[in-house]
Amino acid sequence: MPRAVPPYLAVYLKPRMVLMAVLGFSSGFPLALTGSTLRVWMTKAGIDLHTIGIFSLIGLPYALKFLWSPFMDRFVPPWLGRRRGWIILVQFVLLVGIGGMGFISPGYSLAALACLAFFVAFGSASQDIVIDAYRTDLLREEERGAGAAASVFGWRIGALVSGAVALILSDLIGWQSTYLLMAGFMIVGIVGAVFAPEPDTAVTAPMSMTEAVCGPLADFFSHRSAWMLLIAIVLYKLGDAYAETLTSVFYIHLGFTPSDVGKITKSLGLVSLLAGAAIGGSLMVRLGLFRSLLSFGVLQLVSLLSFTVLAWIGKSYAVMAFAVGFENLASGMGTAAFMALLMALCNRRYTATQYALLSSLAAFGRLAVAPTSGYVVESVGWVGFFTVAALMALPGLLLLWHLRADIIGIAGRQARPLP
Repeated sequence: MPRAVPPYLAVYLKPRMVLMAVLGFSSGFPLALTGSTLRVWMTKAGIDLHTIGIFSLIGLPYALKFLWSPFMDRFVPPWLGRRRGWIILVQFVLLVGIGGMGFISPGYSLAALACLAFFVAFGSASQDIVIDAYRTDLLREEERGAGAAASVFGWRIGALVSGAVALILSDLIGWQSTYLLMAGFMIVGIVGAVFAPEPDTAVTAPMSMTEAVCGPLADFFSHRSAWMLLIAIVLYKLGDAYAETLTSVFYIHLGFTPSDVGKITKSLGLVSLLAGAAIGGSLMVRLGLFRSLLSFGVLQLVSLLSFTVLAWIGKSYAVMAFAVGFENLASGMGTAAFMALLMALCNRRYTATQYALLSSLAAFGRLAVAPTSGYVVESVGWVGFFTVAALMALPGLLLLWHLRADIIGIAGRQARPLP
């Protein structure tokens, strides 16, 4: 590797970063095919809105994936190792399931399509479990930020292909051919998993299902600040997520057209998010986990205040573009650090279960506060709402500072057996 390349950039030249992007692509790819893309297909087929709304329950496996993650920790497929074996199996199942959806028209057999879509969602959630576990097992401490950034990049590209690209193709080649073509994209992840390396450290799987279920909890709560760490996980991106619940509505209220919102948020927002993740991953090599979490968290808080400025000024394309770009840049940086924190907290013996539980906990916290957003806007207006969202980020930062010694100590932790 050339000496002229700084360490914070050289980390992205490692082959395993390309692998993280490839597996990230596979992880983000199936989501739209059972979500937004499927809903558009149903709408074009004349399915009523009530039924389309019920189809949102297909996404339930993503919220409940921690329930069967111990199974994927406990049992090891007889091929390609503990994690890659599962990845190959699940991706093959997804390839068949997505292709099968193309043969069932919503207007022909809605129940059969619902069952198959749920099956794909279950497979996709299972893929997330094992890819998250593999990434955590594979990456060294100094690679976690960059690995998280590469995963985010791949995930977003995968979601773009199965969302926007699939919708464009549906007009050109029809829905059946589109879903068959989309199924073929799962080969990308399969090839990546076949040639992927095994983690440096061999880890023994749990010896029983009882250990697979109870061991991850016992291990995590062996941390002296376990409960406070859980609260920090819930709070870290809470303000960012709270503001996001109504940002699209906010733009329309200011007088921007849906086209304006789509062009600015989907183009500038995506580029800024990916840039933020890449920059965050690079800076983490120099800053370390704790300083990255704190500084990126502060940046997330400040970025939310840019929406307060936009709300105060009113309709302004320049200010909107700045707010969207700044917030997504900060969010991408914060996401890279947050994923690195989750990886650092996992014991490699129980990675699948612990990562699934921690990520689900963070999502639950965001879902718990989201329903209050409309009431807050009605009570204090848009300026007050985004100010409240920024203030919601403050407790998490204060708690991080309080836990600084614990996080610095945990950052370099290697896999260890239960005491």
